[in-house]
Amino acid sequence: MAKFLVVHPAGKELTLEAATPIAKAVKANHAVDAYWVRSWYAREEGKLYCEWDAKDAESIRKVIAKAAPDFPTEGIYKLDDEFMIHSENFR
Repeated sequence: MAKFLVVHPAGKELTLEAATPIAKAVKANHAVDAYWVRSWYAREEGKLYCEWDAKDAESIRKVIAKAAPDFPTEGIYKLDDEFMIHSENFR
């Protein structure tokens, strides 16, 4: 499966309490073709960045549409497996 980064404009006031029901719904609706791994919240930007393992972007869209149809998605970006840079490689 490929890695994807999904960007959600969540606003600068997102709380863990508000995000929890969305996260639980997404987790409950995982599919074989799309699996949410983790998320990072950039409060200053008002964006939630989510890492996914998935067959393709459409598989992620289906999970999000079912689990959190009202939660906006700004973009779904496939990450290039062949161009992963790890800082430890440059010691």
